[in-house]
Amino acid sequence: MTSAHKQPNYIGVFWWLLALTILEVGVIFMPMARLLIAILLVGMAMSKAALVAMYFMHLKFERRTLGLIAIIPLALCVLLVFALLPDLSATPHRSTEPPQAPATSH
Repeated sequence: MTSAHKQPNYIGVFWWLLALTILEVGVIFMPMARLLIAILLVGMAMSKAALVAMYFMHLKFERRTLGLIAIIPLALCVLLVFALLPDLSATPHRSTEPPQAPATSH
C-alpha cells in the first residue's frame, strides 16, 4: 500500500529558484576574489539542483531508496580501496640505465 504525501508547494519552490538565480547573477558583479565567487556560485547551483531533485523529481519522498542508492556505491568504493591497498606496497619497475641526452645534429 502506498502512503500519500502532502503535495509540495511548487510556486514556493519556483520563487526560491528565482531568488537563487538572481543572487547568482548578483554574485558575478560583486568585487570579490574569483575563488570566492566560484565557491558561492557552486554552492547556490547545488542548492538549486537539490530543490529541483527533491520537489520536481519527487525524491524528497523516497528516503529509503535514495539512501540505498547512495550507500551501496559508497560501500563498493570502500571495498575496492581496501582490496587494492596491498598493491600500493608493490615496487614499481625502475630502469637501471641512466637517461640519455637527446642527440643534436649540426
